[in-house]
Amino acid sequence: MPRPRKAKILFLVTEDWYFCSHRLPVARAARDAGMEVAVATNVTDHGAAIQKEGFRLIPLAFRRRSLNPLNEARCLIALFRIYRQERPDLVHHVAIKPVLYGSFIAWLLRAPAVVNALAGLGFIFTSPTWRARALRPFAKFALRFLLNRVSGRVILQNPDDQKTLERVAHLKKGRSLVIAGSGVDMVHFQALPDPSHTLVTVAMVSRMLIDKGVLDLIEAARSLRRQGITLRILLFGLPDPQNPSTLSQTQLETWTAEGLVEWRGFESDVRYIWQEAHFAVLPSYREGLPKSLLEAAACARAIVTTDVPGCRDVVQPEKTGLLVPLGDAQALAAAMARLAGNADLRASMGQQGRLFVAEFFSERVVIEQTMALYRDLTRR
Repeated sequence: MPRPRKAKILFLVTEDWYFCSHRLPVARAARDAGMEVAVATNVTDHGAAIQKEGFRLIPLAFRRRSLNPLNEARCLIALFRIYRQERPDLVHHVAIKPVLYGSFIAWLLRAPAVVNALAGLGFIFTSPTWRARALRPFAKFALRFLLNRVSGRVILQNPDDQKTLERVAHLKKGRSLVIAGSGVDMVHFQALPDPSHTLVTVAMVSRMLIDKGVLDLIEAARSLRRQGITLRILLFGLPDPQNPSTLSQTQLETWTAEGLVEWRGFESDVRYIWQEAHFAVLPSYREGLPKSLLEAAACARAIVTTDVPGCRDVVQPEKTGLLVPLGDAQALAAAMARLAGNADLRASMGQQGRLFVAEFFSERVVIEQTMALYRDLTRR
């Protein structure tokens, strides 16, 4: 008798680095459960790592920022050919552009099962710029049309985003669910002792974007300097030229030369960051679920972040970290000064934060929930 064909899952992700940093554990679990895994993505530096896992890599010229009609038409045609050739049993789209484009092709070809994962509602729904406002009505219409027509479910990372999308897209009952991020490996990220150096250090780990609150952090740094409070502020991450809210390398270097912050660029192993920093900060405008804060908490670091969707979901206020109002640089400075001046509070929040992440945001929990969804959809 011929051996039964393996079920096939196709991941559609804009960037290969994002797949490796946020979806690799789930893809491994699908592979280990007997599924054939293919990944369609823009390939830069992580193609070999994807292939090493035994996944089939399908290069795709995806450009997150592009609005060129000719380029987008070519991308859609390429996706049509990929989906028709691969004939996946399940497709997993990650982020707004793959969700829109992938769902359109999946609808045309009547794909058996579709998972649409939105790690936050992104630039189009959160930015106040004219470009985002212009695109918003089209995105709302497309989401409303597509998400209720493809056969599958929509994953959001926090309840606020779920409510917003249900309203915007008029999602039918049972179409969406919340799975808390991509999970944290609690073995890899161990609790770390407090740094031995006496100069209190805070680190922000993210892409260097205005939307991540970098400008608010710079203003908070100026406020702390005026008050005579000495606090070392480290920035880890790179500008993102494909994102409209990116900061320039020149600007980051200027702030470093001014002595307000130290921009360190990219660090592949963030454990080294939390060995050096006493606590974490992320004054973001909105997140799906900020992985950098979850990893910091797993390393037993207290958190200062904004009281916005996504960020507030990873903090138990006054227990694992501090929440500040969005855009309030003075409140941000005060919260940072408070943690800088209280080692016992930092230690207590770090210990409680690790327990909180282990219970609700661990890699094991996220994989179990996602694989249960895969099994349910492929059985149908």
